[in-house]
Amino acid sequence: MSKDLQVIGITKKMLRDAVAKNSYWNGNLTPLPKSKALWLLSNSRIEEKDYCGVIGYEGEKMISFIFMFPDLLNNKDLEPTKVYWMISWWVDKQFKNTVLGTYIYNEAVNLTGKQILIKSYAENVNSFYEKQPFTVIVSRLRHTIFFSLDASMLIGKFKFLKKFKFILDKIDATTAAIIRLLNKPKAKNKTRELSYEYINQLEDITWDFIEPLCKNDLIYKTKDYVNWQLHNMQYTQTPISKKHPYKSLQTGTSNNIYIHNLKIMKQDTIIGFLSYVINYNELNIKYFLVGEESNYNLCVDALIENLIQKKAKFIFTDDTKLSDTITKRYKTIFTHRVTKKGLAHKETKLGSEKLEMLNRDGHFY
Repeated sequence: MSKDLQVIGITKKMLRDAVAKNSYWNGNLTPLPKSKALWLLSNSRIEEKDYCGVIGYEGEKMISFIFMFPDLLNNKDLEPTKVYWMISWWVDKQFKNTVLGTYIYNEAVNLTGKQILIKSYAENVNSFYEKQPFTVIVSRLRHTIFFSLDASMLIGKFKFLKKFKFILDKIDATTAAIIRLLNKPKAKNKTRELSYEYINQLEDITWDFIEPLCKNDLIYKTKDYVNWQLHNMQYTQTPISKKHPYKSLQTGTSNNIYIHNLKIMKQDTIIGFLSYVINYNELNIKYFLVGEESNYNLCVDALIENLIQKKAKFIFTDDTKLSDTITKRYKTIFTHRVTKKGLAHKETKLGSEKLEMLNRDGHFY
């Protein structure tokens, strides 16, 4: 490797200085959107000395980046303990077959005191983790529910179809319109007694509904924390994307990205809380909370009515019950399921042998 190589741990304070000086957002590729950086800086749970990432440079070129930041593990009646989510790990393709990736990874692990949680990882690094001192703490299914024939996915699997993209896009749009036409009357009928109160931040009444439903979560939830997690400042709308000055490794910038948070109301009573991110044709669920089990299907109907209104074509969720209920109640094209494993470093202080990593834990999309 080049002698002109630097690996730098980025603390919250250093990230704050970088935002002030625009250090990372003046090239073609940046580690994360500036809006995402500002969002991190607004998190009171992160101390100034805490690490938010590790960046590798060759000269002035970014060649590796690990995105991470601290959170608080829920120890029930005991004080929460600090852990670090390792969210992503990127190495420039020119350095894929060098020791850089492993070196920067170990640097990140050591900077966090080996208190590391990983919600999921790409299958191509499975062999790497099998050799590392990490333990699988939970396995779950990630569900992608399709309400259309997704042209981009088909082209990804069958490259020769790229030259037929125009035709596939037409078929995709037609299929999506037919599925919406079939699902819309049912969703409208089922939700006729419901109303939705869309909110930007939680007030006390909403938090009183959410708090008991999150008391046993893996991650310690407070009103301020959930407000931070759901804040729209983390996303940047770029109506003319081609003229935006940079691309980011992390999700958060597109010409149609926004978070919607809503209370599902029945006769002026909150029966459910839903938070989802729309990004192009995708609906990515952050929170799906239901008070009484008798209202579960109604809240699913509310989700589908929102999906139809936004003209989204597929849903992402790690909630198997939710996925199964959607596919039983509504017309879909198919559901893709893949097993995702949550990991913890063997020296991470978990405090409990029985852990459950829910969709909303570590969900920083």
